[in-house]
Amino acid sequence: MRRLFLWLLLLSGLAAKAQNEDSVFIRQIADDVLSKGKAYDNLRILCKTVGARLSGSAGMYKAEAWGEQTLKAMGADKVYTQECMVPHWVRGGKDEALLTYKNEQGKQTKMSLDILALGNSLGAGKKGINAPLILINNYEELEKQKDNIKGKIVFYNYPFNPTYINTFKAYSESGAYRRSGPSRAAKYGAVGVVIRSMSESTDNNPHTGATSYDSAYPKIPCAAMGLKDADLLSALLKKGVQAELFLKTNAYFLPDTIGHNIVGELTGTVFPDEIITVGGHLDSWDPAEGAHDDGAGIVHSIEVLRVLKALGYKPKRTIRVVLFANEENGLRGGMKYAALAKEKSEKHIFALESDDGGFTPRGFGFTCDNEKFQKAKQWLPLFAPYHVFEFDEGGGGADIGPLARMGVPIAGFVPDAQRYFDYHHARNDVFENVNKRELELGALNIAALIYLVDKYGF
Repeated sequence: MRRLFLWLLLLSGLAAKAQNEDSVFIRQIADDVLSKGKAYDNLRILCKTVGARLSGSAGMYKAEAWGEQTLKAMGADKVYTQECMVPHWVRGGKDEALLTYKNEQGKQTKMSLDILALGNSLGAGKKGINAPLILINNYEELEKQKDNIKGKIVFYNYPFNPTYINTFKAYSESGAYRRSGPSRAAKYGAVGVVIRSMSESTDNNPHTGATSYDSAYPKIPCAAMGLKDADLLSALLKKGVQAELFLKTNAYFLPDTIGHNIVGELTGTVFPDEIITVGGHLDSWDPAEGAHDDGAGIVHSIEVLRVLKALGYKPKRTIRVVLFANEENGLRGGMKYAALAKEKSEKHIFALESDDGGFTPRGFGFTCDNEKFQKAKQWLPLFAPYHVFEFDEGGGGADIGPLARMGVPIAGFVPDAQRYFDYHHARNDVFENVNKRELELGALNIAALIYLVDKYGF
């Protein structure tokens, strides 16, 4: 019994020593990122020099070149590309919506609405369309009104649920109307769709995002409108006002084109065949600069590589930074990355994605078996000095989802999400709306987790 006690005491002492070493090194990571970090400067260049980076566009190719150059400058041991075919959707010009109705005095009134065509939608033709509007608050109402839909433009007015503290839950619910709403309306003869933007912001910026047509029904034009316009329009229609909408969108597809994942590595010194992936997606929607979505995740990931290299850290395993192609309207980069990993029989032990913005860190969400999750939770006290207190089950990212389906443990960086959907897919997702300190805190916490996974395995 005495020997067992001494043995347990020795193990406890070794664990305490290791934890102290980890605490000291994570402090070094924090000091470097907060005093010498490049994340904010890199984001400024990506946003202001490259700008919008929609798949297939000239901006996409500028971003790829920037990514290669930046990874090399930050000290990657190896930088290379992974080719994949990406969709080439083009907005094609300014989207327009003109509302016509009679006011309370019986005078005909015209009003422009602020809209953006939904990604992957098709345009309304050279002349646009003009049709009566019908208010639909949810899919239950759509079914009840199905006999009144033909020849009309459906206005889906499904708001974010303000009682949800987790804004991603509200986004997930309202997202159904952006993804499948146009085809469900077309099923009953609608000639167009406008939706309330998926946001709870207080401005009138419309928020775009991908829609998905059902090939069984006509592909009708569809757009999102700003929330102030949506409130005005819904109030009118609820009063029984008869209104028509002229909708002019110009979007079209060109043939798929070549895009690339941009990859930078720090080569493992002990287990180089074991791969830890950290990344974000390089593409963005076209109205703005994609600063939070997902410029922040891109520079977070690059900063992990930079700070470990700057501190002279020699990783046991290969740490691979991936700037994924085409997350927004196809996920071709993430699928290609997983397919190549399978084809090459690569041994991926962990993958982490940052794609929820550059806001104040809250924690990480893990999708893995319970044994691995409990191992990760033992590290949580090391993050407390940096105000991260939450390691939760469930999380990841769209680009690393294909890896997860192959059995790879994944995690997602979780920042505070209360402001994320003020900017998401909108024209105000610009560099000026990212806070330097918050961005850097995210980078240092991600770097700390990657360091721990590398040191102890997963």
